Amino acid sequence: MDFEEYEFNYKDYEQKCNEIRMKNEIYLEEFEKDLTKSGLKENTIKSHLNNVNFYINNFLLREEAADMVTGTGAFYLNNFLGIFIIRKCMWSTPATIKSNVASIKKFYKSMFEKGHIREENYNGLLYTIKEDMNTWLDDCEAYNDSSLPNPFSPF
Repeated sequence: MDFEEYEFNYKDYEQKCNEIRMKNEIYLEEFEKDLTKSGLKENTIKSHLNNVNFYINNFLLREEAADMVTGTGAFYLNNFLGIFIIRKCMWSTPATIKSNVASIKKFYKSMFEKGHIREENYNGLLYTIKEDMNTWLDDCEAYNDSSLPNPFSPF
């Protein structure tokens, strides 16, 4: 692959990411309205929005232009909460994982109710959370405790 071809592919990637970010802005606005209607406090709403924004506008766009609508958002949840948050975010604790799970569940429920995602994608997300939550929490705790074996170490 020569430089011009690489540059062209990168431009396509950036354009796709910008298109996804514009759609995500609308989804986040809809989500904020739902959270406000539910009577949550402003700080709680802000926390949910920050968590979801980080997931859909940072993590999902990090390696490819993945959007939350096509099902990839639910598909990548395990990589996000089970690996990325734990290993790459120095603020990760079991409590931050729980907070992100709560935010993402609320967001995807809102998106499902508005018809933005299919039922099977929403149910898949819930299933992933149910099946993997304890592993994420245990791995995060072990990773942050130097006296315990590193769950990500190959040895």
